[in-house]
Amino acid sequence: MGWLDGRSALVTGGASGIGRAVVERFLAEGARVAVLDASAENIAALRKDLPDVVVTEGDVSSFEDNERAVAATVAAHGGLNTFVGNAGIFDYFAPVATTPGATLSGSFDEIFSVNVKGYLLGVKASLPALLESSSPSIVFTLSNGAFLPAGGGSVYTASKHAAVGLIRQLAYELAPRVRVNGVAPGGTLTDLRGASALGQAETSLRDAANFPDLVRATNPLGIVQQPADHTGSYVLLASPENAAAISGVVINSDGGMQVRGLVQAAGGADL
Repeated sequence: MGWLDGRSALVTGGASGIGRAVVERFLAEGARVAVLDASAENIAALRKDLPDVVVTEGDVSSFEDNERAVAATVAAHGGLNTFVGNAGIFDYFAPVATTPGATLSGSFDEIFSVNVKGYLLGVKASLPALLESSSPSIVFTLSNGAFLPAGGGSVYTASKHAAVGLIRQLAYELAPRVRVNGVAPGGTLTDLRGASALGQAETSLRDAANFPDLVRATNPLGIVQQPADHTGSYVLLASPENAAAISGVVINSDGGMQVRGLVQAAGGADL
């Protein structure tokens, strides 16, 4: 018996990274899963590895593409219990001071279109099916950048802070029928790409020089996080039996970054 037996979920950005790990974990917990993703290459790999997953190729910033993904989910699985807004893009710490104004403007439009608008439109498209299901829920992927500086540049950080506000507002608006929560991973070895406006569309976190060392040094637990490390939090929040009273909450899955204090992470007492 899994925590999500018989339930249906739609995961955006589910063909790679944290999204793919969530898909795999949900399947292991008994869920029927569908994906909306923009990468034809990643979709092909997902279909080969997990042929039971229903996949829609599309853009999360398009309401019509979100509607198509929801329709495909409902047609294949008979309904929708959980919407996971996960698709996102990064800005690779682009600083305001040295980023040209036109580039900054373009990156804002691009990043907010995916990281915030994509979540909002996904919820809007999913809502009719969620309201027809039992114990529906919504889970967003956030970031340590949703609470702390230096988790990205100003645009990415602002987009993740905006998503926290979206969780709280939607948890208020959709109560008591739909629970709305989030998971905020710390630095994780994924294929997260940057904004095209910043010339970063082919830049991947997992290929960034010294990224594992940076992650290990900046969280108190001293761990380099993998996508699968975060999936238990998504399972918990999607489970009506185990999270019936949880809404408007963000689980920080970041190696303890919220409590690193004003000293270097490795500078604590030996235990």
